[in-house]
Amino acid sequence: MNTPREKQLTHADPITLEVVRNALVAIVMEMTDNLIRTAYSPIAAEIKDFSIGLLDANGDSIAQAPNGVPMFCADLNATIKKGLEIYAEEGFEDGDIILSNDTETNGQHVNNMAAYSPIIANGEVVAFAAVRSHWIDVGGQAVGSMPGNSRDIYSEGIQIPFMKVYRGGKPDESVLRLIKTNSRFPELVMGDMRAQISACRLGEQRFLDLIKRYGKDSVMACIRRIWDEAEILTRAAVEKIPDGTYEASCVLDNDGLTLDKTIPLKVKVIVEGSDMTIDFSEMSPPVKGPFNSRASGTIARVAFKYLTTPHAPITEGGFRNLKIVCPEGTILSAPANAPMAWFNMAVVSTIDLVLRAIQPAMPDAVTAGSADNIGMSHISGIDPRTGKVFQTFAPFLGGWGARPNADGPSAVVSLVQGDVRFMPIEVQETVTPIRVLEFSLHNDSGGAGKYRGGLGIVLGREVLTDAEFHGRFERTKDAPWGFSGGQPGVVTHSVFRHEGQPDRPAPLKCESLHLKKGDQEFSYTSGGGGIGLPWTRDPESVKRDVVNSYVSIEAAREKYGVVLAQDSFDVDAIATTARRKILTGPVGAA
Repeated sequence: MNTPREKQLTHADPITLEVVRNALVAIVMEMTDNLIRTAYSPIAAEIKDFSIGLLDANGDSIAQAPNGVPMFCADLNATIKKGLEIYAEEGFEDGDIILSNDTETNGQHVNNMAAYSPIIANGEVVAFAAVRSHWIDVGGQAVGSMPGNSRDIYSEGIQIPFMKVYRGGKPDESVLRLIKTNSRFPELVMGDMRAQISACRLGEQRFLDLIKRYGKDSVMACIRRIWDEAEILTRAAVEKIPDGTYEASCVLDNDGLTLDKTIPLKVKVIVEGSDMTIDFSEMSPPVKGPFNSRASGTIARVAFKYLTTPHAPITEGGFRNLKIVCPEGTILSAPANAPMAWFNMAVVSTIDLVLRAIQPAMPDAVTAGSADNIGMSHISGIDPRTGKVFQTFAPFLGGWGARPNADGPSAVVSLVQGDVRFMPIEVQETVTPIRVLEFSLHNDSGGAGKYRGGLGIVLGREVLTDAEFHGRFERTKDAPWGFSGGQPGVVTHSVFRHEGQPDRPAPLKCESLHLKKGDQEFSYTSGGGGIGLPWTRDPESVKRDVVNSYVSIEAAREKYGVVLAQDSFDVDAIATTARRKILTGPVGAA
C-alpha cells in the first residue's frame, strides 16, 4: 500500500497545469483589485480587511488571494459547505448571491460578512467565488458593532444566515432594506456589499473563461493535481519536525466584564510522521464577555501554514495532514449565541501559542512572541461638519517577535491580519473630526536580545468635538515572550491628556468613556519579544538602534551592556566590556 507521499498524483498536462496554476492566483488577485477600487468604506478600500477566494463545488479551497487576511483561510470553506446544506433542495442558479455572517458557522464577529456566488458551466455548479469583508457597522449596541461589554451575540448586530440577496441576477429588495436599516452607515455598508458582489461576478467570469479555453475536466484535473502537490510539500515539512507532543500556555488579561479574572489559553501540538494534530481541549471555557469564537479551524490552519509552507499558495491540499481537536465548550468552540465581538483577541494569542509550543523542535524557524493584540482604541460620536455618526477604525500596530537570525518587524499588524493596513493619517483626519498629533515608533518597546523584538507605535489623537472613547487593549499581564534568554516586549498602555492637566491612565478596556472637545489620547503599543541574551548583541547594532531612536541610551547600557558617549554615541569599548561582565555575572545570569 502506498504511503501518503507515494500515492499516485492526479494526471494533468504539465503545460496546462502551470497556466491554470498561475491563472487561479491571477483571478483572485484581479478580484482583490476590483474590490479595493469599488469599495466605499475605508475598512475595505484603505485598511483592506477582507479575503477573497475560489472554492470548488464542494466548498474546498482552490485559491485564495495572497494579500488577503490569513485569518479567513479556514472559514470561507465552512461558509460554502453550510450554504450547500441549506440550499441542497433549492439549488443555485446563475446570478445568485448568498450573504452570511452566521456566527455558528463563521465563528467570529458579525462584522465579517461573506458574499459568494455559484460559478455555473452548462447548468452545473463547478465552483464558487467568495469575498469576506469586515463591514463597518451592522447594528447592535455600539457604533461599529464591536461592543466590549456585550453578553450575547444579539446585542452585537444583525445576523444574515445564508440569505440569497440576489436570485438569478435580481436583487431581493426586502432583504436589502433589512440590511440597510440595521446599519448606522448604510451608504458605506451597501457600497461595500456591491463591491463584494462585483468582485464575485468578476471571479465567475474569469473562471468560466478558463473552463471555456481548457475544458472543465482539464481545469479540475489541474486543481486536483495542485492539491496533491500541496499535500506532498506539507507532509515533507512536517516530517522534518521531530515526533513528539509539544505544549504551551499563556493568559489573556480578562474578557472585558470579569476584570479580575484572567483567561487561560493552552494548546498541544502532536507530530507523528508527516501528520500534525493541534489540540485545543485544555482551552478556557467560554467567557461572559465578547472574547468567544468558533474559530479553532482558523487558528490551526493559519499556524500550520506558517510552520509548513508559508510561501506557497493556500489550497485545500495543503491541510490534508492537519487534524484539529476542539471539543464543544471552550472559548474557541463557544455556543453560537455567545458574544464574539472581540473573538480575535483569543485567536491571535492562540496562533502565537502554537508557534511557542513547537519552538523547541524548530528553533531556527519560529519567532519570539508578538504583540498579539488585534484591538485599538476607537473613538465615535457625531461629526459636527455633517451631523452624522462617525467612527475611527485604526488596526492595532505592534512589534512582532525577533526572528531566529534577525530583529523582529516593527509597527505591523498581528499574526493573522496579513496585508491589513493602517488607515492613512490624511484619510483619518478627512473623514473624522480627529487630529493626529503623533504617529511614531515606541522607543524601548521591543524585547531586548541578541536579536531585538520589533517596536510598537505611539499614536496620539485629539478629538475636535465631544466624543466617546472605546478602549481595546490586551496581553498586559502576559507580555510577548522571548526565547533563549531574550526579554519580553513592553506591554501596551494608554493615557489621556488635556491642556494644563496631568496625564491620567486610560482604561485598557472600556465602553463609551466620554471625551470633551480638545481631549487627547495617546496609545503606546507593545513590542515583540527578543531572542538570545541581550549582552551578546553586536555593540554596533545597539549603537545603530540608539541613533535611530529605537533604543534609549539608558536601555543600551542597562539591558544590552553597551556604554555609549552622550554626545557622539560612540561605543566606549572599555566601559562596555566592564558592564557586560556585570550582566553576565550572577545577577545578569539570573
